Amino acid sequence: MEASKTQQQLIIEEWSGYSSTKLFKTATITASSSISITRSADSFNHVWRRFLDAFVPEGFPGSVTPDYVPFQVWDSLQGLSTYIRTMLSTQALLSAIGVGEKSATIIGATFQWFLRDLTGMLGGILFTFYQGSNLDSNAKMWRLAADLMNDLGMLMDLLSPLFPSAFVFIVCLGSLSRSFTGVASGATRAALTQHFALQNNAADISAKEGSQETMATMIGMALGMLVARITTENPLAIWFSFLSLTMFHMYANYKAVRCLALDSLNFERSSILLQHFIETGQGLNYGACFALMYHFKVVEEY
Repeated sequence: MEASKTQQQLIIEEWSGYSSTKLFKTATITASSSISITRSADSFNHVWRRFLDAFVPEGFPGSVTPDYVPFQVWDSLQGLSTYIRTMLSTQALLSAIGVGEKSATIIGATFQWFLRDLTGMLGGILFTFYQGSNLDSNAKMWRLAADLMNDLGMLMDLLSPLFPSAFVFIVCLGSLSRSFTGVASGATRAALTQHFALQNNAADISAKEGSQETMATMIGMALGMLVARITTENPLAIWFSFLSLTMFHMYANYKAVRCLALDSLNFERSSILLQHFIETGQGLNYGACFALMYHFKVVEEY
């Protein structure tokens, strides 16, 4: 009689993914004289998790390295500044080509744009030919170099209206700089994605990085149009905004690269480790010894 009055409960949990933060809904089934089902779900947390799923890898944060979050924060900030400056430099470039002027011809503007793009394409091929094999081993250096070249390219676009006689040369030089940026940035991004992936989820990390970049692009374009409208017909304000954002861009890139803790060896890192080992007999990884000192002495004898 007492057993019939005892209530038995069965708890069913619905999960979305395998992370401990992916609990979606809980249902409690109570069996007594009648069966009752109680569902509990936090709609706000569910919507927030769904929103984050578009921007962070599955299993975050356990599926990525600890330096993923700080790098992405600084990378998004530098990207935001880039898109704002792009609006200013593009405005100057279109003005130099002759948009809005009656004297400008369509064929002339098309030819100038063609030369600009052609120079960039050839520059990208040449850069890949000479430096393509070094991008993986020196990802941090080329990441910084790529963004500096991008800054130079936008600076050339902004300077182009000031030198009409050398317009084609200046815009081609800017396009050449950006072509280096495209190759180096894309290649080093692939190497960094492999570094971040702890669960063979490089494709997921790359896709979510694309979503983050798209969001930063939309925000940057909106802010860029606002800045461009405010600074229209005011060269001093344009240059002040551009140079200020460029300085922030360089700082954000430096901070992003400093956040990275790469576990692969290149020539520079190997030289540092070997130099430290020769001086102390120990490695830099928690004092671990790489080898006995007489191994080096044997090499010297030969």
